[in-house]
Amino acid sequence: MIALRAARLFDGRHEHADAVLLIEDGRIRGITADAPPGVPVEELHEDAILAPGFIDLQVNGGGGIMFNDETSADGLAHIAAAHARAGTTSILPTLISTDRAHMARALEAVREALANDVPGIAGLHLEGPFITSARRGIHPLDKVATFTPHDLDMLRAAFPAPMLVTLAPDMVAADDIAALVAAGIVVFAGHTDASWEQARAGFAAGIRGATHLFNAMPPMMGRTPGMVGAVLDDGHAYAGIIVDGHHVHAAALRVALNALGAERLFLVSDAMATAASEVTGFMLAGERISLHDGKLTNDDDTLAGAHLTMAEAVRNLVAMTGADWTTALRMATATPAECMGMNDRGVIALGARADLVVLDDDLQVLEVWQEGRRI
Repeated sequence: MIALRAARLFDGRHEHADAVLLIEDGRIRGITADAPPGVPVEELHEDAILAPGFIDLQVNGGGGIMFNDETSADGLAHIAAAHARAGTTSILPTLISTDRAHMARALEAVREALANDVPGIAGLHLEGPFITSARRGIHPLDKVATFTPHDLDMLRAAFPAPMLVTLAPDMVAADDIAALVAAGIVVFAGHTDASWEQARAGFAAGIRGATHLFNAMPPMMGRTPGMVGAVLDDGHAYAGIIVDGHHVHAAALRVALNALGAERLFLVSDAMATAASEVTGFMLAGERISLHDGKLTNDDDTLAGAHLTMAEAVRNLVAMTGADWTTALRMATATPAECMGMNDRGVIALGARADLVVLDDDLQVLEVWQEGRRI
């Protein structure tokens, strides 16, 4: 058994002062005032924060590679390891709009990674290709596709982990959305021109939230609230948000946080190949993507994902909104886990995975633990 004492322990929802965390066989065995007799206690850094490892539901790449380019279990292991070193212990590798054969390879790659217990791989996120072409962002136009019965059959085939599918409710019928949801898939709206009415119909069919709120969707207007207004008004919808200082203005962040709270708004990195690496550019579907001043764009200055890790997003949220550190950490841990039904991740609780991050006062990562092992 391992016992770690922290001046501050955040369990995903609440802070505990001067607590001892017990770990055995890669799982949390309890939070106590002291360790059982005979179990040595390791004192963490003075004033350190011990928290659940970060969970990122939108990771396109990292460590110098893209999932779209390295669609294999080995590629997934490389991306997950790069993000783990930055405090993100669970990811949903995210496939950007592509053809059906490539989607099938992604499904198989994640199945293989899960079968081989590749650390950090928690499921799969398919971002597109069933999106609105006018809101595709950096997604290749020739890969945007119409949803078919074959797609429904492929996606609702047995899958051993959580799956998130981002689609446009103005392009996919409510009956098809409901069928995906009935198969256990979490559906988010994104890259969409949906009206408020179309968004509401999508929510009624089972859409759980929105992908990178505010981005790749029309702005909210007084007479046309659209997808943004539908999410903020819903009362139940989740939303991921990119907090890199480029995708969303600080005032919009505050509006979203006030409307949704840390219980429904969560951080995503939308990380590309440059994240957690020294790489400064890469190719995406034949387009050159370059990093300048922390911002990734193509040659037309279109945003192309983010050069971001979850640890940076946590610090950015605090700096940009004035939120306290517990709010920011919840948005990187318990909330995304709850959204995806990952009951043993994102929290420090009895029986949960011992995926942990140790932070200093400035929310810089000092240590990372994955399944009870310091990495």
